[in-house]
Amino acid sequence: MNDPVNPEAAPDAADAAPASEFVEALDPLLHQPLRTQIAAYLVGRGEATFSELKRVLQCTDGNLDAHLKKLLAADYLAQERRGGGARLQTTYALTATGRAAFAAYLAHLQKLFNLTQCAAPDHRAGLLSSPRLA
Repeated sequence: MNDPVNPEAAPDAADAAPASEFVEALDPLLHQPLRTQIAAYLVGRGEATFSELKRVLQCTDGNLDAHLKKLLAADYLAQERRGGGARLQTTYALTATGRAAFAAYLAHLQKLFNLTQCAAPDHRAGLLSSPRLA
């Protein structure tokens, strides 16, 4: 626990270990807002074109392309080129690896959220009841 007399004192290892354990378990590849949004959208949608992702996530071509490349390199995404000629479209979908990583990421976030909910004091207990009007 934090020492109120010495604010620079380190918290007890028991207090710090659970939270740091869950934070360290978060996938650094998915723990970036745009990549989290890409994965979440593809979980719900199944697949999407580059243009659709750009429109829905409201990002630039370069930003989206950079994040898609990172997800592709990690085998979290698969891409398929469809059509022919000038109308060639690239479609993206989560791979089995990507789905498993996203599910694990969400599970770790849920554990971290549950940990903070258990640790947060219930301030309602100290409130006085409101006076009753006659």
